[in-house]
Amino acid sequence: MLDDLVNAAVAAGAAILKVYARADVGATIKGDGSPVTEADALAEAIILAALANIAPDIPVIAEEAVAGGHSPATGHRFFLVDPLDGTKEFLSRNGDFTVNIALIEDGRPTVGVVYTPAHGDIFVGQAGVGARRARVIHGVVGQWWAIHARTAPADGLAVLASRSHLTDETRAFIERFKVADLVSAGSSLKFCKLATGEADLYPRLGRTMEWDTAAGDAVLRAAGGAVRTLDGKMLIYGKRDQADDADFANPWFVASGPFDPFAAAA
Repeated sequence: MLDDLVNAAVAAGAAILKVYARADVGATIKGDGSPVTEADALAEAIILAALANIAPDIPVIAEEAVAGGHSPATGHRFFLVDPLDGTKEFLSRNGDFTVNIALIEDGRPTVGVVYTPAHGDIFVGQAGVGARRARVIHGVVGQWWAIHARTAPADGLAVLASRSHLTDETRAFIERFKVADLVSAGSSLKFCKLATGEADLYPRLGRTMEWDTAAGDAVLRAAGGAVRTLDGKMLIYGKRDQADDADFANPWFVASGPFDPFAAAA
């Protein structure tokens, strides 16, 4: 299955880059105030078609489909898809946008694929197997190599912050740590920087949805890191709260390498 998911992500990325190369990317604003482009719709259609062939019996929760009112029952096993995470990065043309596909089993992200079409990097993670990355050149995936999150450096942490969503609460949380470097990055690429040992901590004290985080979370967990809620528990998936119009919304969380960030903050 993992190879098929990689192929789906790369195909979606190719469609995104065709739109990215245009002067007009067909951007509109959704009901929640977030931007969406023609690339989002094209990439999601490619991924959904691929998943229908790869695993027709597994439900799919995809960002744009949910925005259109399609949110099927999930059960204990389902896919989470964000066809274009970092639409603001896409519109600003800094390259930090990703294609995200994750398999959720019993609330845990067990398989994840994160592809950065503009940068040409792809990351995968599989529970019990590990995490790896490769370069993608002209649509061809090159040699894979293993990646690992790093333990917390004694001289201070490299902390990731969102380019588009750095809240006052996040700033206050970061101030609790000895910080050697503050790194700005967009989309689920932040999880991948943790997974490769390029950074140590990513606090997100702001709203996110499960499709924003699941694939990157799977890669990071497989690389030895973790994503915890503010009470120290592992982030879970498949959360539904229709009464509050908050289906698949995440609580605030902290992603890190293989150390307890709450102990480090204390």
